[in-house]
Amino acid sequence: MCAARTQFIETGYHGTSVDDLSRATGLSKGSLYGAFGDKEALFQRVFDDYCAGSDAAAAARLEGPDDQALNRIRDWLTVPEDFTDRRGCLLAKATAELAWGNAAIAARSLAAYETLLDHCRQLVEQAQRAGHIDPTADAGALGGLIVTTHRGLEALAKAGVNVQTMNRIANAAIDSIALKP
Repeated sequence: MCAARTQFIETGYHGTSVDDLSRATGLSKGSLYGAFGDKEALFQRVFDDYCAGSDAAAAARLEGPDDQALNRIRDWLTVPEDFTDRRGCLLAKATAELAWGNAAIAARSLAAYETLLDHCRQLVEQAQRAGHIDPTADAGALGGLIVTTHRGLEALAKAGVNVQTMNRIANAAIDSIALKP
């Protein structure tokens, strides 16, 4: 399924043919249909798996002491200096490409984004308890700002914006919500 996921990330749902999937996975068309049903069923499985991984990664960011929550947010937004992968994430790609016309993709996308929003809200609350973010600030709105910044940075990365610029943006977003020492 990893090869199918890579293919869908690279070319999107509509840009991926069954022949592409057959080449990527090494399975004949008959074997693909036998194992997964049709292309849409395979995509749904790949997408569900991808979203489950996104959910787990978001939950993992909550682990750790409250006084490190702001650093965990910064780490999530910061782009590694050696970053070269401009493909973007399947959640963002599938949402943009399919959610408007596919109820199952729309529902799974919404659930994944709601999980991201909730986990980022919790990270903000951790940072608030640690005294790093104003405790009276709307944690849900700030969590949404973090998710939105992450999604925007992903779009900039796909366009080829350099890492230094993206990291200046990430740091500005964090600095805008952090209490000044």
